[in-house]
Amino acid sequence: YVLIAFVAISLIVSSIMISIITYISVLERTKEIGILRAIGASKKDIKRIFISETFIEGLLSSFIGIFVTIILSSITNILIFNITKIDNITILSIGHIFILILLSIVITILSGLKPAKIASSKKPVESLKTE
Repeated sequence: YVLIAFVAISLIVSSIMISIITYISVLERTKEIGILRAIGASKKDIKRIFISETFIEGLLSSFIGIFVTIILSSITNILIFNITKIDNITILSIGHIFILILLSIVITILSGLKPAKIASSKKPVESLKTE
């Protein structure tokens, strides 16, 4: 239960940080958003740009997490086998990998929805005036 609580808190904090980073990206790219809107990009197009970026972040972070997990699991299995002679104490199955990838993508996309909506609601003229 302690581990589940720790993971839940970690996911919440990570989601908040993803939202903040995406929002900062929106603030830094206000002029870019204004230019895109001025040349004909719709609000949906702007929203899709930021949703796509969060999707890519979620996908890449899941691959990094799975890679690190595989390495640490291998090391853990070797250490535990040398101490206790119990083989394969930690196993990461293909099903778990797909669930982790899906979960990572869903969490990052949900975290990026609000900043993407803020970006899409920016008016072209006001966005171009910012420096």
